[in-house]
Amino acid sequence: MLKVEILGTGCKKCHQLEANVQEALTTLKLDAEVTQITDPIAIAQRGVMKTPALAINGKVVSKGQVLPPDQIQKLV
Repeated sequence: MLKVEILGTGCKKCHQLEANVQEALTTLKLDAEVTQITDPIAIAQRGVMKTPALAINGKVVSKGQVLPPDQIQKLV
């Protein structure tokens, strides 16, 4: 199963990124486990210094930006 993680403190941009991820997954008709990681230490351990960040199957694919759904679809 696809595992998607939103890394961030839970700010407005983090919530927007999560909404965009959900929209991209719906468009692609994919099931995925989508989780938010809000612990600053866990985020830093992944080498992320700018949030929000997006990780797919454990690999960080975006840092410091809210990707639109179409770009997320390409990454998935």
